[in-house]
Amino acid sequence: MEKKAQQLNKMGTMPMTRLIVTMSLPAIFSMTILAMYNVVDSIFISQYDMDGFTAVSVAYPLQMLLIAASVGTAVGVNSLVARKLGEQNYKQANSAATHGFVLCGFTYAFFLLFGLFGVRPFMTAFSGGNQRVVEAGVQYFTCVLCLSLFSIIQVMIEKTLQATGNMIYPMLFQLVGAVVNIIFDPLLIFGVGFFPEMGTLGAAVATVFGQFCGMVFALIVMFKKDHKVKIELKGFRFEKMTVKNIYAVGFPSIIMQSISAVMMLCLNGIFQAYNSIVSIDVFGIYFKLQSFVFMPCFGLNQGIMPIVGYNYGARNKQRMYAAIKRGVIIAGGIMLIGTVLMWTIPDVLISLFGSESSFTDVDPKTLTETGEYAFRIISLCFVPASVAIILITVFQAAGKGFRSMMMSFFRQIILLVPAAFLISLTIDVKYVWFAFPIAEYGALIIALLFFINLVRNDFSKMK
Repeated sequence: MEKKAQQLNKMGTMPMTRLIVTMSLPAIFSMTILAMYNVVDSIFISQYDMDGFTAVSVAYPLQMLLIAASVGTAVGVNSLVARKLGEQNYKQANSAATHGFVLCGFTYAFFLLFGLFGVRPFMTAFSGGNQRVVEAGVQYFTCVLCLSLFSIIQVMIEKTLQATGNMIYPMLFQLVGAVVNIIFDPLLIFGVGFFPEMGTLGAAVATVFGQFCGMVFALIVMFKKDHKVKIELKGFRFEKMTVKNIYAVGFPSIIMQSISAVMMLCLNGIFQAYNSIVSIDVFGIYFKLQSFVFMPCFGLNQGIMPIVGYNYGARNKQRMYAAIKRGVIIAGGIMLIGTVLMWTIPDVLISLFGSESSFTDVDPKTLTETGEYAFRIISLCFVPASVAIILITVFQAAGKGFRSMMMSFFRQIILLVPAAFLISLTIDVKYVWFAFPIAEYGALIIALLFFINLVRNDFSKMK
């Protein structure tokens, strides 16, 4: 026990800026690598066949639902483990980690069934009758969903270790998976050397193989190395209170990220109603490129969450405030860089996607012009989004996941989708992009009100 307390002491004593850098840099690096792999994956698909890229863009909400379920549950485990370690309750921390590992099986069962029976009906409903898009989407997402157990387990182990302050191994797990994926993408998509030419299916196989390698590495580290928490499957029994505490944070996080999938479906539906395939492709390109901006912020969150969670459990208000303040400053700087890039070189970014031979139904010039306009409008909300992102992390770390869910619901369902729909009806579909800054600034106001309430009713009771 004394050794564990000494290992965790940095969470309560190390100078805050150095602690955030130490905790966040590995996660920021790994999330940047993950963003790069997502973009490279899409670039290769678009270079081979824009119909394949359109299919992946149309069905991307399915991938977001998978991420929502796996990451949301893991975030709940992360928050509970960090709080129990802050309370020096190591038995409950181990129990939370073990419950999280077992819950991976329930998450996988759902996506296995959807992968087997739901992908084709989904693609048929949202592809606008383009059979080439349907087939490409079925190939890609049947493979990814049916073999999603690899990524689900890897994510759970990552979040569990991050809750203990260990950020290096989670970074390496993601790095291994991303590098393997990037290497095999061109080999399997285009058929290089003795590898078969598999097109869009090849991208899915490369993705799954990368996830498998990352999972194997994570399992070896989790069960063969000594950590501050342990997964103890022998004699395991579900504890109702532990599951409840996990999903008190995890379920709102799942809903919050699932809302993003619903938002994408709604916007794709708006664009499809106006037969705007160009807008669907631009939206898909944007979501890939914006990950270079948002993923580092999410990596920063991974470093800040256990710090806030630990000091919340230890009732150390001063260090919590220090972590929040520095987190907002760093996240704002990252988002400002992203805004500058979106305004200065949007044409260069868009030119990465597609080649002359891969375009069929979309004019490359129109794609670039639409993309430039969209990128500049959407990026107006990057900096305010950075504040909301940090506050979401604070709510999750403090076990107030419902507030995070409400923020996301308000931003994307109450504001974004209705604003986009009304703009498309009353003005023109090309101005739909203004719905993003409208929603983000509104969500920031809600986030600040929630935070003020948390300060008055909870943080004020701390020392």
